[in-house]
Amino acid sequence: MSFGPPPSMYTQSAPTADQPRNRRRRRVLGAVAAVVAAVVCLGAGLFWYHSADRTKGRTDAKAVRQAPDAIRETVEKAPVSPEGQVVVQHNEGGLTGKQQRFAPATWATDTIVARTLADRIEGYKIEPDPDWDAKAWTLQLGGHVCAVSRDVTADGRTAVVVEPGRTDNPQAGVCDEVVMVDLGTGKKLWQEKMPAADAASIITTNISLTRGVVAIAWGEGSVAYDMDSGKRLWKTLGTSQCRDSAYAGGGALLALVKCGDSSAPTYRVEKLEPRTGKVLWRYSVSNGLLNIYLPSADPPVIAVEAGDYRVTDLITLDPKNGERLATISMNGYAPTCGGNVEGFFDAVDKCYGMVVGRDRVFVMSKDTVDLTRKPENQITAFDLKTGTAVKRFVGRRFQQVVPVRMNGDDLIIFRSTDDDVQPATVLDWNLRTDKETPYLLFHLPADDEAELGNPEDSDILYEQGRAFFARRVLARDDVHPKDPVLSVIGVGTAGLKH
Repeated sequence: MSFGPPPSMYTQSAPTADQPRNRRRRRVLGAVAAVVAAVVCLGAGLFWYHSADRTKGRTDAKAVRQAPDAIRETVEKAPVSPEGQVVVQHNEGGLTGKQQRFAPATWATDTIVARTLADRIEGYKIEPDPDWDAKAWTLQLGGHVCAVSRDVTADGRTAVVVEPGRTDNPQAGVCDEVVMVDLGTGKKLWQEKMPAADAASIITTNISLTRGVVAIAWGEGSVAYDMDSGKRLWKTLGTSQCRDSAYAGGGALLALVKCGDSSAPTYRVEKLEPRTGKVLWRYSVSNGLLNIYLPSADPPVIAVEAGDYRVTDLITLDPKNGERLATISMNGYAPTCGGNVEGFFDAVDKCYGMVVGRDRVFVMSKDTVDLTRKPENQITAFDLKTGTAVKRFVGRRFQQVVPVRMNGDDLIIFRSTDDDVQPATVLDWNLRTDKETPYLLFHLPADDEAELGNPEDSDILYEQGRAFFARRVLARDDVHPKDPVLSVIGVGTAGLKH
């Protein structure tokens, strides 16, 4: 008889009541079938879509009405037609010399895709046959962005931390002001100065959102604000032996707590009551780990680097008491955690090669070295309670698959392409039936496809029927130094247009 997996060699539970890689080539955005090659490509794709008999283009996920300040969880349905067309594109100009422009966050609503760009946030209109570079709004922040959250509320708000008064050198100042933004309008809703945050920098500062609360940590202190009013709810100072170094938000709030001397720190993970900061449970992480990440707060999942500068294991916890459920070896997998931008923008809560669902975690494998006979990679679904692999989604030759986000209990996947015939695909994978439903078929611009389709280099989003690809670092093209650089491109359905 089995009583579950053996204890992890890396951790011990202590619940308490109060406690670039360079990618292979991909291809060009065949928006609508105007060019013969695009017609052939999309025609082949449409035939596959209709002949595959995949769940009639529907997921069994159901939309649930959310409170305005809850973290958004949209449910996607397949479009009338998966044929893709460009619905937004922005090219960034004004790049000179070796200058880089950081763009660490991308968010999308039903009408806007927004990006952080150095010392501002810009919103671009989403529309069929767009007026190219149709900028809807620009919000000047008065200083460089230091920290970003991937979270968006149900009513389209998010928050960033900025370095006020400095627009020339983002590495030199103090990141001590938080700004709440309406992504639909580009309006600043409130701005507050973080207390005793002299040590907050572009390297150490982390921000997360959970229902009704914005939480920021910078290693020497932390603070939480009411999402609606900007009123401070609680704070901690860096005077104790243990300090909150980072948060993960979403459906709950987890803290990564660092204790002791910086040369030999110890860590623990705590679940907090968001509005009070009270510890609900605590999980102690053993010594000797190189890095620790919090890819999911609800359900709680920890990623650890044990003896190697890559994630070696995932540890899943019981959301009720913080007890360890399973340890999952990442040998052969590429969860790609801590994918920060050029060493900046703390990324404790970001793992670009994995997605966590209600009872499963989906992780992409490393690419195969034998592309002549085998698929490029695969995505494996692991059971959070047992740690066992329960299902695999296998890619194709020269077509990498990347987990993008959950869709109810389904997984939305981006499948790249390496030629002009097979289109890239965004699809829904239903684990219960093992069926896939194509949502969009398209090609990315030839000169940009390798970087745009690589989750280590670019944000890949799917929201309200559109796929978005956005570079996190913008730099001048040495071959065409005067040309603007593609920053973000979005694809939606062409519908019954043809």
